[in-house]
Amino acid sequence: MTHFDPWSAEFIAHPYDAYAELRERTPVLFHEPTGQWLVSRHRDVSALLRDRRLGRTYTHRYSHEEFGQRPPDPAHEPFHTLNDNGLLDLEAPDHTRIRRLVAKAFTPRMVQALRPTVAALADELVTGLLADGGGDLIAAVAEPLPVAVIAEMLGVPAADRGLLRPWSAAITGMFELDPGPEVARRAVAASTEFSDYLRALIRERRADPGQDLISALIAAQEDGDRLSEQEMVSTCVLLLNAGHEATVNTTGNGWWALFRNPDQLALLRSDVDAHLPTTVEELMRYDTPLQMFERWVLEDVELHGTTIPRGAELALLLGSANHDPERFTEPERLDVTRADNPHLTFGAGIHFCLGAPLARLELTESYGALLRRAPGLALVTEPTWQPGFVIRGLNELLVNT
Repeated sequence: MTHFDPWSAEFIAHPYDAYAELRERTPVLFHEPTGQWLVSRHRDVSALLRDRRLGRTYTHRYSHEEFGQRPPDPAHEPFHTLNDNGLLDLEAPDHTRIRRLVAKAFTPRMVQALRPTVAALADELVTGLLADGGGDLIAAVAEPLPVAVIAEMLGVPAADRGLLRPWSAAITGMFELDPGPEVARRAVAASTEFSDYLRALIRERRADPGQDLISALIAAQEDGDRLSEQEMVSTCVLLLNAGHEATVNTTGNGWWALFRNPDQLALLRSDVDAHLPTTVEELMRYDTPLQMFERWVLEDVELHGTTIPRGAELALLLGSANHDPERFTEPERLDVTRADNPHLTFGAGIHFCLGAPLARLELTESYGALLRRAPGLALVTEPTWQPGFVIRGLNELLVNT
C-alpha cells in the first residue's frame, strides 16, 4: 500500500512522508489510479531523465495505435499543435534542431544583459509591497516579475502584458493529471488566442526587427535552416509557461519554507550576499515547484528487478528525488548553506530546462530585493495549497512588512 494520492489535499500539502515510504519500500511501483509507474529515488530519476529509451513523446517512433494509446481529442488540436511543436514535448532529431536554433537567440549573454531590468522590476514590485504595508506576496511580487521579464524579452507592449498570465495559467492546466473538460476548454481557447497574438507580433518583427527575443528567433539560422513560425510561437509560449511556473512557485513555496524555519531565515538575513546563491538552490530543492516529470517507455526498461514494458508511462517524482537521503544529508532539513545540492528541479539530459539561468536570475533578484528592503517581512496567516499536484504552489502568501 502507498499513501501516494495526487488528488488529495492532504497529500498535496505534504507529500514527503509518502515519498519516503515509496523510496524505502517500493522504489518502482505501478500506481493503478494514474496508470503510471512511480519512480522515487534520486539516482533512478536522474538516470531515467537521461535515458533515450524513454521519451517525452512517442510519436516520432510509433503511431498512437502501435503504442496502445488513444489519439488526442480533435477538439483539443490548438493546444496540441502549440505544445507538440515546443522543446518540452519533442525528441531528436526535431528537438536537437530546434534547441540549437533557439540557443542561438536565447543566449547566456542575453540573459545576463537582462540583470539590470530584472533588478529594477523586482525593486519596483517590492516598493509597492512596502507602500501597502504588505499583502499577498505571490500576487504582488512572485507572479508579476517573470511575466514582466518575459514580456520585456519578447517585446510585448506594456498595455498587453496583462494577457500573458491568464493565458499561461490556462495552458498549464493541461499538464495536471487527468485534466477535466473545462480545463481543456480553457487551455484550447488560451492556446488559440496566445498563438494568434504571437503570430501578429512575429509579423511586426519581420517587418521591423528590434533587439527582442522574437527578432532574434527570426534571425537565428544554421546551414540555411530557420525556425518555422509555429516553432517560434511554441518556443515563446514555453518560455513564458515554464519560466513563470517555476519562478512563481519557488518564490511562494520558498518564502513559506523560510517562515517555517526561522533559524534559517535569520541566518540568511545575517549575510544576504554570502547565503543567497545557496539559498535559491536549496529552496528549489526543498519544496520543488514541479513535482513530477512524465516519460513514455519506448523500449522495455528494467528497474529494481521489474520490467517496465514499452508503452508504459513513468512518473519521475522530482519532489521525492530531491528529498532522497541517499543523495542529500538530512534532506528534510532546510539548510540555506547547503553546498552539495544536485537537485533535479530543472530536469536533466536533453530536456534540461533551457530557461534555468533566467529562472535563477529572477529568483536571486526577487529574494535579494525582499531580504534587503523588507528585513521585517513576516507571515500573517498560514497559507493553503492550490489543488494541482504536478505544478505545486500556494493560493496566496499573506505577509506584512
